[in-house]
Amino acid sequence: MVRKKRTDVPSAGGESSQSHDTGVGSGRATQRPPHQGGAGGGGYSTGRGLVPQSQQTGRGGYSAGGRGRGTSQQQFAERPPEYQGRGRGGPPQQGGRGSYGSGRGSGGSGGGPFHGGPSRPPYPELHQATQPFLGPASFEAGSSSRPPEHAPSAQSLHIPEEAGQAIQPVPSSSKSVRFPLRPGKGCTGTKCIVKANHFFAELPDKDLHQYDVTITPEVASRGVNRAVMEQLVKLYRESYLGKHLPAYDGRKSLYTAGPLPFVSKEFRITLIDDDDGSGMQRRECEFRVVIKLAARADLHHLGLFLQGKQADAPQEALQVLDIVLRELPTSRYCPVGRSFYSPYLGRRQSLGEGIESWRGFYQSIRPTQMGLSLNIDMSSTAFIEPLPVIDFVAQLLNRDVSSRPLSDADRVKIKKALRGVKVEVTHRGNMRRKYRISGLTSQATRELTFPVDEKGTMKSVVEYFYETYGFVIQHTQWPCLQVGNQQRANYLPMEVCKIVEGQRYSKRLNERQITALLRVTCQRPQEREYDIIETVHQNAYHEDPHAKEFGIKISEKLASVEARILPPPWLKYHDTGREKNCLPQVGQWNMMNKKMVNGGTVNNWICINFSRQVQDSVALRFCYELSQMCYISGMAFTPEPVLPPISARPEQVEKVLKTRYHDAMTKLQTPRKELDLLIVILPDNNGSLYGDLKRICETDLGIVSQCCLTKHVFKMSKQYLANVALKINVKVGGRNTVLVDAISRRIPLVSDRPTIIFGADVTHPHPGEDSSPSIAAVVASQDWPEITKYAGLVCAQAHRQELIQDLFKTWQDPVRGTVSGGMIKELLISFRRATGHKPQRIIFYRDGVSEGQFYQVLLYELDAIRKACASLEPNYQPPVTFVVVQKRHHTRLFANNHNDRNAVDKSGNILPGTVVDSKICHPTEFDFYLCSHAGIQGTSRPAHYHVLWDENKFTADALQSLTNNLCYTY
Repeated sequence: MVRKKRTDVPSAGGESSQSHDTGVGSGRATQRPPHQGGAGGGGYSTGRGLVPQSQQTGRGGYSAGGRGRGTSQQQFAERPPEYQGRGRGGPPQQGGRGSYGSGRGSGGSGGGPFHGGPSRPPYPELHQATQPFLGPASFEAGSSSRPPEHAPSAQSLHIPEEAGQAIQPVPSSSKSVRFPLRPGKGCTGTKCIVKANHFFAELPDKDLHQYDVTITPEVASRGVNRAVMEQLVKLYRESYLGKHLPAYDGRKSLYTAGPLPFVSKEFRITLIDDDDGSGMQRRECEFRVVIKLAARADLHHLGLFLQGKQADAPQEALQVLDIVLRELPTSRYCPVGRSFYSPYLGRRQSLGEGIESWRGFYQSIRPTQMGLSLNIDMSSTAFIEPLPVIDFVAQLLNRDVSSRPLSDADRVKIKKALRGVKVEVTHRGNMRRKYRISGLTSQATRELTFPVDEKGTMKSVVEYFYETYGFVIQHTQWPCLQVGNQQRANYLPMEVCKIVEGQRYSKRLNERQITALLRVTCQRPQEREYDIIETVHQNAYHEDPHAKEFGIKISEKLASVEARILPPPWLKYHDTGREKNCLPQVGQWNMMNKKMVNGGTVNNWICINFSRQVQDSVALRFCYELSQMCYISGMAFTPEPVLPPISARPEQVEKVLKTRYHDAMTKLQTPRKELDLLIVILPDNNGSLYGDLKRICETDLGIVSQCCLTKHVFKMSKQYLANVALKINVKVGGRNTVLVDAISRRIPLVSDRPTIIFGADVTHPHPGEDSSPSIAAVVASQDWPEITKYAGLVCAQAHRQELIQDLFKTWQDPVRGTVSGGMIKELLISFRRATGHKPQRIIFYRDGVSEGQFYQVLLYELDAIRKACASLEPNYQPPVTFVVVQKRHHTRLFANNHNDRNAVDKSGNILPGTVVDSKICHPTEFDFYLCSHAGIQGTSRPAHYHVLWDENKFTADALQSLTNNLCYTY
């Protein structure tokens, strides 16, 4: 079968669930190089020593959740002194057990040498590392020696040609950082034209001024601030504002095209509450507004930057233009970040449990090679349905609310869902006062009383509503909503409240809601392109009074961009197969007539079934078919399990896993025999089961696991089994395929000398999970010249911290003094053991960094790489190339002609291998868009690669081809 990347759709649930095309076996070109998967739970985890990071899901301390067997393939079997210890774990303060181990049987019997916590290098303690890295002399595992306070430094350095490129000093601050300039444009591949969702924006020739705005009394709401400013402009535009129409950011800044007739001026503005239908006098609120000249926003420097004559982008000028173009949509739609939503921009769709999706669009002004560009993309997000609160609760609980009393669990769920939500009352006719929910009452409505006068006379809520409004409360057994101030309780029965429209749902969606949202947002490329063009027409920028005022003109045509389609790499399979080499076609290939280039070994395995639908006999047959497929594909796989498959309930996952593991190990008896694989059958909707299972396997048991969904177990298709066989092979230390160019040493700046390729990412907890840690994952190639096998480490770090804290660290040992370690050092040592070489070149792909964090991440993490190298040998500083990979951007590429069969794949997307490094890219820096994968559904999202540091002096063709080829190796 062919595995292709689902486009514009985040993966969910169990592994191996994305198989669509026919054939046997699978291959794919993925969107990004080695670091394709996410990270799981916490601490360092290295699986079996050679497990790709996509399977790392530990939680807790540093874990090497597998076994180093001491073979040439398993390079974690031996550790430097500070990594010796028993079992999985890390320094005590990290919550692990012991030190870096390689799972069971990897080290001594002691409890781990860490005494006291590691001190992370304080950011941004930067240093220069400019000593020559001379030749391949080995660094040994004795890396517990005292690390240098600073790496050796010198003013200049020239490294002998056979040893590497010149090492640049690490910048001391972001002000001194200059990202590499584009080394020319690439020319490899077949030239073609694609369209991009960028619209040319003519740079205005206006004199822009910025003014500080102070509004008192100060309010947190941008909406109120905008209402104040709107009233001010309405009253005084023709007089005090000199006929100017200003643009306002809703906070502290106001911008005008040309100067206002004053340097500083105070205004008094009165806002009157909306008519709430009560017939009573509406409340008035007076605001004092001071507008004071702050600066001139210089468009001249923006022009120089766009022409490539100035290094830094003038962010202030770009911000002004962005705010100007946001004025009109902000008044029409509901703004969320850089996007705008409305129930009228497309059909609203229910997502279940009182949540619905709204359609909208993303808008951002960007500097590009073609000048200023307005990036427009379609978007959808979740909003709370404007339902009566009773109906919302009924949907939330998914039952008839009058059927039985609320349980404590129901109350918690309701409180969590409604806290902070704005409601309006419905029991007073046209009078619709609005309140924000602060909580639920602990008592039922029928039990609630409150004082009605100064004497403390008490009255029940039920009596009050009947006597005052003639309203009979039906659900007296339910709690009331608490609104407003917690100290001064204000009770509202649920049945008199309706949720106000236009409130975004920012909490985590469940799996069903995510599936429903993806169904709504998934659009074929041609449909998406049409909707984007329609959005631009509807926005009518040529009629926008603010755009006119500031002289901004927006094209209504998609940018036409020169692109190239890079050729796919030839892949090498085992010589015993009928097909020894393979050339993927349109990003796809299969395993028919092929054998894995290095088949792994699975001697001992067990199966646990958590699905009620799957009988033991079906599970046994599935496992047999899977073992046969693994054998046919080139693995050594014993067909019989150590113990028969067992069925279990999901809520007993931890107990069952540990008991079954213990039973299997007891049967194996011999200490040298280990359990190689756990096959797990999961329900199709398994909630937290998948994550819990991976955590236990990786951090507690140290066993490789492969999860399979029930729907695939019943189908038992050859294509799916071959796909899973490839995954298992990689997890147990095998290699599915290698690049022919890698074996024949034809990859520029990789094949000529030992090169290690890193991939790194940080996964952050979902909104609302305020106490959960972020999880950092780092993988690194462990073979050369093949660059196909990767070892992975994961670790927990501070909540929403993007900088990877444990790349390098030092701590005090009472015996050995200052000891160093960390993820980079660990992986460099394992590379040395596996290949017999020290890396003489480092290529570091870093995922998930936004543009605003480029400088910070580069300074901190490049410094950590430098220190990790210097701690191994004083003069060891291999040249580094640091590339940021971005997927969370809004650039989409479309075929120039959707009807040209030679220009699109089966899904209507651009062809895999499409690369763009002109027109819509950065005016001067080294970046490019690459769509390395074939689409399945939706519109393909190209990965954006931005080079932040390059001591290896890559050409555009060399880096683009390497990146594209790496995507075919996993």
